[in-house]
Amino acid sequence: MSTYKKEVGTAVQNNAGDYTGAVEGQLWYNSTAGSFQFRSFTTAGAWATGGNLNTARSNLAGAGIQTAALAFAGNIPPTTAVTESYNGASWTEVNDLNTARRYLAGAGTQTSALGFGGATVPTTAVTTNTESWNGTSWTEVNDLNTARRLLGAAGTDNTSSLAFGGTPPTTGATESWNGTSWTEVNDLNTARNQIAGAGTQTAALSAGGEDPVAATAITESWNGTSWTEVNDLNTARKLSGGAGTQTAALIFGGDPVPTTGALTESWNGTSWTETTDLSIARLALSGAGTQTSALAFGGSPPATAATEEFTGAGATVTETITTS
Repeated sequence: MSTYKKEVGTAVQNNAGDYTGAVEGQLWYNSTAGSFQFRSFTTAGAWATGGNLNTARSNLAGAGIQTAALAFAGNIPPTTAVTESYNGASWTEVNDLNTARRYLAGAGTQTSALGFGGATVPTTAVTTNTESWNGTSWTEVNDLNTARRLLGAAGTDNTSSLAFGGTPPTTGATESWNGTSWTEVNDLNTARNQIAGAGTQTAALSAGGEDPVAATAITESWNGTSWTEVNDLNTARKLSGGAGTQTAALIFGGDPVPTTGALTESWNGTSWTETTDLSIARLALSGAGTQTSALAFGGSPPATAATEEFTGAGATVTETITTS
């Protein structure tokens, strides 16, 4: 059996940045950060602090993955059009949306995203407005058929997205985007708003929300044609963040904050399992990424710039050795 000594030797290597070739247990010196680091693995899912948004806000939308994400719009207050791009360490402000709003939905990647619905000022002014992001700027495209805010979303890029639920009034309406226009398709089985979404245009997941009397644990799965009710969340909630796919998703945070604001649940395609809590309890946040490599950012109360990165169980992570 090979040993650590045979694999990497005994000398501490010098590397400018994260040493991607490191094996489990290996120590190196990061000359860029000026610190010693080593490779370990997680025995359970864990949240770690990421770089803060430049603009603290809630009720924003997001797209992308943990190391290449996009955050846009929301409520500072006031309602904003600010868009920021994340590189895995820090956020950079880029070109604003054309229409400032909150309570909108977003889908896609850092360089190919879609933002739709929401509320302008005042917050009761719901909109059908849809904008497409090409990595540089936002362009207004064809509107949703049904004006709404607090809706759920799924999708892979600015040519393929799904919008579902929302209010007012609380609806189960679902629309599919083909890169040019929205088409009404089959409704959710349970009309609700403030939903968390994950997945793609043809294989999506909707979790939680308000039905509209109270927070719900209802989860539904979309197969490209219709929604099917599947196993509920362990804890009913609304205004949560979501990441992942139809068969491997992560839901985190939500309202009410004292009981659900830090809770994180993982979906394996059949059922939800509680995993490690967020460090900062919050609602009205946004998410991006996958079940095992997710990003949570923004939220309230009060409006926060906090960003957290989730690493799933068994994944390798880089840790920094602090010295006094």
